Amino acid sequence: MTAEATPILHMLDPRKHVSPFDVNMAADAGYKVIVPYTNVEVPDVTPLIQDAIFSRPPNYGVRTGFFFGGKDAIMALDMLDAAKKALVPPFECSTFADPAGSFTTAAAMVACVERVLKLKFGRSWKGTKVAVFGATGVVGFASSIISALEGAQVQLVAHRGVDRVIKSAAVSKERFGVDLEPVNGETVEQRGEVIANAEVIFAAAAAGVQVVSGEQLRTAKNLLAIADVNAVPPAGVEGMELFMDGAPIGGTSILGVGPLAIGDIKYKTESGLFKQMLASDKALSLDFRHAYAKAKELTGLV
Repeated sequence: MTAEATPILHMLDPRKHVSPFDVNMAADAGYKVIVPYTNVEVPDVTPLIQDAIFSRPPNYGVRTGFFFGGKDAIMALDMLDAAKKALVPPFECSTFADPAGSFTTAAAMVACVERVLKLKFGRSWKGTKVAVFGATGVVGFASSIISALEGAQVQLVAHRGVDRVIKSAAVSKERFGVDLEPVNGETVEQRGEVIANAEVIFAAAAAGVQVVSGEQLRTAKNLLAIADVNAVPPAGVEGMELFMDGAPIGGTSILGVGPLAIGDIKYKTESGLFKQMLASDKALSLDFRHAYAKAKELTGLV
């Protein structure tokens, strides 16, 4: 019986450490044996997957899981693809990519803002103008794709040269068929113009870096909502409070979604996907799209 099989999770990471956060999440979700693998590259995935699936009878396969971490979203997705191709039915296992927690964090941010848009403005993502700060980071990358797939018009804001966001936009078009617009945001004036035209902003820049000032917010006539994943002072958005979840940011009508409101849904999303793997009677392959579906469920959108 499958129920007799010990739940085992193999955690693969290209860095020298596997994330303790993810290890704890997996253990609390119910995995009994968790094995970290470090300095893993994409070609390593196939032999590791096949070594695991052939060691257990096929009905134990769904109790074997692989988690792909790191800090590179595309590499994690490449590992996920390699894992799917390595399966030899009926010998299978479940797989889950969440590099640096970015897929679950991005999914939570998009869902939390979507709830504000729906409840306060009767809006969906379709046609909504979104500007992403920190667009070359893993959270910015994933949130831009999720919202664009939902019909948003997304701008990727460049802080240090537009070439990197042009590359991100090209990769996103090639892999997911979404059209993202790279824009220059190196100067205060350029950022001000982006902020003035946006209806929603995702602030996903590095921790402790303020990307939107109070003055810019006060002159942003089109801005409906703004989300910030940065919990390290100073806030990425001036005036943002940690637990904001649709409250106006001081002195404006713009509704803020703070990092701990996002973090609560992120935590429940990652935990929920681990539990989904454990409860399933068939092998799953989970990425940011599944994270978004779970986050929507947790925020009451579905």
